[in-house]
Amino acid sequence: MTRILQAMGRGERACGEELLDLVYAELHRIAERQMGGERPGHTLQSTALVNEAYVRLLGEQSSDWQNRAHFFAAAAEAMRRILIDQARRRRAAKRGGGARAGELHDAIASPVAADDSSVDILALNDALSRLQEQDDRMALIVKLRYFTELSVDETASALNISRRTVIRDWIAAKAWLRRELVGPRDDADHE
Repeated sequence: MTRILQAMGRGERACGEELLDLVYAELHRIAERQMGGERPGHTLQSTALVNEAYVRLLGEQSSDWQNRAHFFAAAAEAMRRILIDQARRRRAAKRGGGARAGELHDAIASPVAADDSSVDILALNDALSRLQEQDDRMALIVKLRYFTELSVDETASALNISRRTVIRDWIAAKAWLRRELVGPRDDADHE
């Protein structure tokens, strides 16, 4: 995979099909995970999400993916943006009708919404944007850990930081997102 990514970085777009063969199953798993948070009856299916994200990735001017983790992070980000764009279109069509994304997945639902409440995908995107303004690295760690499902070690490698830094930032980011999305937690209610 590294060889193919390097060839694509040099502009050898013909390697795109070979890359897709290698990564399709993993991209589909990421798409299914992201689609799991969507409302029932969502018009976009995981296969279509994979295909659209892959087309966007191949169309990017700068596709200098350094490694497997970097590629999958870019793919997950592309999928996230597609889902956000679709949610915005839905909301615009409903004139602000409050489209819901469904429950957040375990990676963020447990720490962010311990009561399994639903979170609006646009609210999540807005919260991530605010987090990115305050701490770019923390926001990137959330994207890598949540959307791409990279392990702590893979995230540390992708960002060239220590494992301890990833863990510390991941914990802080989850707490920050919890406050932004569901408000301050009353510990008396959760004993």
